[in-house]
Amino acid sequence: MVDRRGTGRLRAVDLAAVAGVSVQQVRNYVDLGVLPPVERTASGYRIFTEAHARALTVARAMAHGHGWTRTREIMAAVHRGDLPTALALLDGGHAELDRERAQIRTVLGAFETVVSSPRTTAPRRAVRVGVVADLVGVRTSQLRSWEARGLLRPARAASTGYRVYDEAELRAAQVVALLRRGAYPFEIIAAVLDEMRTTGSPERVRAELARREQELHRRSLRRLAASATLHDYLRHRAA
Repeated sequence: MVDRRGTGRLRAVDLAAVAGVSVQQVRNYVDLGVLPPVERTASGYRIFTEAHARALTVARAMAHGHGWTRTREIMAAVHRGDLPTALALLDGGHAELDRERAQIRTVLGAFETVVSSPRTTAPRRAVRVGVVADLVGVRTSQLRSWEARGLLRPARAASTGYRVYDEAELRAAQVVALLRRGAYPFEIIAAVLDEMRTTGSPERVRAELARREQELHRRSLRRLAASATLHDYLRHRAA
């Protein structure tokens, strides 16, 4: 991308064409620190070089693995010479994936606990909260607390306005009680209930969690490749 005079200078339009972005976006990247600072000609035009082209290539690779928001912050930190901040942001991105992976494993473990537990025999008709509390083995106040958290969704009787639980909500109450006795946090319990309500059968829940785990592996590999690209860029800048 060297210009015809062999000066090593590039135009903003050259960078934009290679990256598939607008000229204004290239200028924005400079202002945001995604690209290194630029010098200007006597008439005020920005002077781009191969260093800017290289930074743009790295930024696009980083965005593929880390997303543009984190990439902008990392590249800006690199270009202002703040390597500790750049590394901290990078580590934070990898830590996010580790937390997601741990949550998937925890949700799957909680789900297996639910699947292997005996089911409470459900009444033939929808029942009120007191009956559910007796069947599940908790206080009615506990059921209302779980409802307030959005874990339970009892209907209301049209004639009285009382809470009534059908078979599905009775099972949900049993699941919450079971997992709380196992010291599972509410966010994990909510995830298990969401899977059960959305996906349905145990086989489909397991398949969905396995699919998410595989997608997480792919994201992890993309993030690793992006971090390796940044490492090469840092070595090149230090040379």
